[in-house]
Amino acid sequence: MRKKTAFVFQNYNLFLNKTVLQNVTLGLTVGAKMKKQDAKEVAVKALRHVGMAERLDSYPSQLSGGQQQRVAIARALASSPEIIYFDEPTSALDPELIGEVLSVMRQLAEEGMTMLVVTHEMEFARNVSSKVLFMEGGYVIEHGNSREFFENPKEERSRAFIQTILDSRK
Repeated sequence: MRKKTAFVFQNYNLFLNKTVLQNVTLGLTVGAKMKKQDAKEVAVKALRHVGMAERLDSYPSQLSGGQQQRVAIARALASSPEIIYFDEPTSALDPELIGEVLSVMRQLAEEGMTMLVVTHEMEFARNVSSKVLFMEGGYVIEHGNSREFFENPKEERSRAFIQTILDSRK
């Protein structure tokens, strides 16, 4: 199961003593037993995909939070997963940097990547997701088609939540 999935954490989990390229290739060479040259090719392709190919030799401390998160996404992509799990991928970012990470995720969705995303970014969820699972206090309140959820929620708690979102836009 783990070979078919990848995980992007909310606080990047990059190795601070390794370059961008090393952060992406490490799992490929150690975990997947890939040859270093093959791992480098895969890593550069994944980094190019998220707009980070020009920062191969940079260390995490030299990157913004959004750039670090894009490296984490590249690391996930490099393993060629069937699904990527995202745990609040924008929660540790400054508001200015959220857009660059969501843009990469939106692109992945458009390319057909299956993603399970835990998020508070409701506009992103509304515009990108096909299904929504709304939870509160560890319980599933409602789940189903995204469009249905955002336009016509079935549960009272879901309706109150959607109304709060609409009110906050005013």
